[in-house]
Amino acid sequence: MLKAAGKMTQPLSPATDYYFEYTECDSTGSRWRVAIPQHPGACTGLPAPVRGTECTFSCKAGEFLEMSAQECTQCAAGSYSLGSGIRFDQWDYMPIGFSSLATSLENSLPGYNSLTCNSSSWAPQGNYLESNRDECTVSLIYAVHLKKQGSVSFDYQYPDSNLLFEFFIQNDQCQEMDQSDDKKWLKLTKHGEWATHTVNVSQRLVVLRWGKKVVNPALLKNIHIEGVAYTSECFPCKPGSFSRVPGSSSCEPCPRDTYSGHGASSCTPCNTSTQYAAEGSGSCKDRPPCSMKDYFQIHTACDQERKTQVIFKWVEPKICLENVTGAVTLPPSGEREPCPPCNPGFYNNDTATCSPCPPGTFSDGMKPCQQCPAGSEPTLGYEYKWWNVLPSNMKTSCFNVGNSKCDSMNGWEVAGNHIQAGAGSSDNDYLILNLHVPGFKLPTSVSSHSGEEFGRITFEFETSCTADCELYFMMDVNRKSTKIVESWEKNKTRQTYTHIMTKNASVSYTWAFQRTNQASDVRQYVKDVARIYSITVSNAVDGVSSSCRVCALGAQPSSSACVPCPPGHYIDASTSQCTECPPNTYLMPHAAPGPDACKSCGPSSKSDKHSLCYSDCHFTYTEGNATLTFDFSSLGPVGSLMNGPSFTSKGTKYFHHFNISICGGKVYLSITDSQREKEGPNAITTFICQSTIIPASGRGFHTALSSQSINLADTFVGTTVDNNLEGISVTPDLFPKTSKKVPDVNFYYRSLETTSSCESGRSVVVTLRCNPDKSTTGELSVPSQCPAGTCDGCTFQFLWESSGACPTCTERDYHQIEGVCKGGNQDLLYVWNEPKLCMGGVPLPAKKTQTCEGIEFWIQLGAGLGAFTAVLLVSLTCYFWKKNKRLEYKYSRLVMSANKECEMPVADSCAVMEGENEADMEDEVVYTKPSLLGKLKAIASKRNGDNYENVQLNSAHSKTLVWS
Repeated sequence: MLKAAGKMTQPLSPATDYYFEYTECDSTGSRWRVAIPQHPGACTGLPAPVRGTECTFSCKAGEFLEMSAQECTQCAAGSYSLGSGIRFDQWDYMPIGFSSLATSLENSLPGYNSLTCNSSSWAPQGNYLESNRDECTVSLIYAVHLKKQGSVSFDYQYPDSNLLFEFFIQNDQCQEMDQSDDKKWLKLTKHGEWATHTVNVSQRLVVLRWGKKVVNPALLKNIHIEGVAYTSECFPCKPGSFSRVPGSSSCEPCPRDTYSGHGASSCTPCNTSTQYAAEGSGSCKDRPPCSMKDYFQIHTACDQERKTQVIFKWVEPKICLENVTGAVTLPPSGEREPCPPCNPGFYNNDTATCSPCPPGTFSDGMKPCQQCPAGSEPTLGYEYKWWNVLPSNMKTSCFNVGNSKCDSMNGWEVAGNHIQAGAGSSDNDYLILNLHVPGFKLPTSVSSHSGEEFGRITFEFETSCTADCELYFMMDVNRKSTKIVESWEKNKTRQTYTHIMTKNASVSYTWAFQRTNQASDVRQYVKDVARIYSITVSNAVDGVSSSCRVCALGAQPSSSACVPCPPGHYIDASTSQCTECPPNTYLMPHAAPGPDACKSCGPSSKSDKHSLCYSDCHFTYTEGNATLTFDFSSLGPVGSLMNGPSFTSKGTKYFHHFNISICGGKVYLSITDSQREKEGPNAITTFICQSTIIPASGRGFHTALSSQSINLADTFVGTTVDNNLEGISVTPDLFPKTSKKVPDVNFYYRSLETTSSCESGRSVVVTLRCNPDKSTTGELSVPSQCPAGTCDGCTFQFLWESSGACPTCTERDYHQIEGVCKGGNQDLLYVWNEPKLCMGGVPLPAKKTQTCEGIEFWIQLGAGLGAFTAVLLVSLTCYFWKKNKRLEYKYSRLVMSANKECEMPVADSCAVMEGENEADMEDEVVYTKPSLLGKLKAIASKRNGDNYENVQLNSAHSKTLVWS
């Protein structure tokens, strides 16, 4: 019995206890269908494996593979199938298989918490998926097995050029697959607009990865993957959509005021008297009482009597109830009032509309069109300051973030003296205003100038908000891509903004206003508004004329046609002829005719055919009797500086990259950016530019990326050693002081482009410092306390230390050294003064040799002079010794004579005695000055009545006669 029992067949388990799957394909392309238990471990009673379909087998769209029969079966109503693909279009929660990866810094700051990005992720928002709003880098990842060659497509919003958004595919080894730049880098979209991106895939196991950097979010929806070979089930339609017939490949959204649940085959109408539903809604909502947020005012178009009035309209679609407690009604319409005048360049011919003036005529909007006088030409452009109707070259629209488009009537609305943002369908709608300019045309008199301004747009605006509203100003050149020029957040007082066009191209200017970036089904900020009061575009090729401009006439006396002036020439209003600007001046754009249109270049600058001022790399400075001459050409054409790294509050690492050109005119400065190469070079023509570089390492990206280059200096102001020039100041304390005697040389620049924080534009000071320890190209640096190069965002300061910044050498910079005299010859050497603070200029003189007198000659001369001096001294000594002996002899004779009292002297013989010469016989009369004792004796003698005087007659050998 036991044996018989062992041969009994095990009963099959119920079909709900297991499901079927295919095994992996073998080398022959075959596979098996096997049953997998719903509960692990329950392996009894399962159907035996059977041979499955071919690995490349797939069902058509609208069908699924029924695994028990292994046949394609149509999807039921209320569901859909892509056949060999899968789609993700419902984002109430993150679908299975998707994950967010927040990458942290490889090299964090000391003590920095690298886990601060762990809470950052992509977030489902119902109809779409939104990336994180912080500064972390977060990648969205999905892995899928493809059975055959397929594709990936998805819809996205990527409106901000400062946002770096990439999509790349990895294989099963996590290696990035080769992709062209146009497939990897997503093109920019306009605000509120969705774009579709498609990439073909040939690998079997792929990892899809979406990544973004910087704060603003990117949006994704409708991710569609083809190539999974089969799907074993149909997908039910999401709430708010339906499929009414079996075998559907997609679901349709429910119309407005209807709804549907999960897997619906039809939509259910709402009770429109008390409920409403937007398109694609999964339920009906109660209509609230009408409030002031549910209506807005507009100005009616001018009627035949040129009258207009203010009327009030409900925001469409109307979702509120008027006849309930607490509801408001529409205010009554305003009084009919005269229409505003026509805009400049237009005229009214007794009709309700304004018409443009014919070519060659002009009007201020209030007078009929008239011809320009002789010697002048019309100024083309647009000048919109009255908003009774939307101009013909402007369009308004509304884009919803979740849906593709909202009611265009709720975009921007004219309101007499301004145009304002409309209500929209939700608070996070983008309200779009667009102005298209097909190109620019310079006035005839300046058409030959090589200036860089072809036109400019100026608009006056204000924003009034209670939420986090934002107004964007964007431009699209030649319909390539839209980039944000400037943006303003929250409340902004009435102000003017100007943007200059530097090339002649077709351009679309766009204003986009968003009340809040937070998704909401309830409108709370409908009263938040942006207003534009005037828009002016100069030199528009299809513009109208509001005035006339003086032009130059031909040289012939009878000529009345305007002719272009050569570059650097102004129009002499008295003669209507072109006159060249004086030397070292440049012609200012938009200046009135006359010599004042020529402005002098700054100190130590030259004029390039009167179009701009530049430095020729030479500078001279005089202080006292010393003159220093500098030649900076050895610094090179362009200096580069990448400082940092810096870190955002969330830890994102970035660098500031600067390119600086100080010699010559403007240069084409570019910073390579692989993302922008598909949209054109990321370069500008300027003296100094800046880009922000975000490195690839450690951030989930595979290429270093840079932001759009920023023009910091398009005007050269001048060069001086002073710390102030034309309102631009240097802060010397930002850099270490130098002990060198050579002064720092400051190059001053200015950018005429204004920003929201720099109403007068940016300014730059490049300080060149002589440092003989540096190379000729030198080293650039920024202030240590301002690593971005600026402390206020408007004034940038750089220090360029280089030996090439030292003055040129002169004769004052070296001195002479005399060598030893050898053999009658002496060497003269020349060496630089230490420290050497000069470059180039006068070279050191070569070594020289000159004749000299050796030391032997001077020794002989000294010995001869010594011997002569010794003989002379001996002779003088003998002479004076002999003379002294004679005096002693005479003195002794005189004493002997004086001791003989009352003895009359005996007359000496008149003959010369033997041994005596005539010279010794000369008599001498000596007057003796009484001594102190003699004076006393004389006083005593006077008392006795004796008066006498001594006179001594000296003779060589005769007796002395003394009378008393």
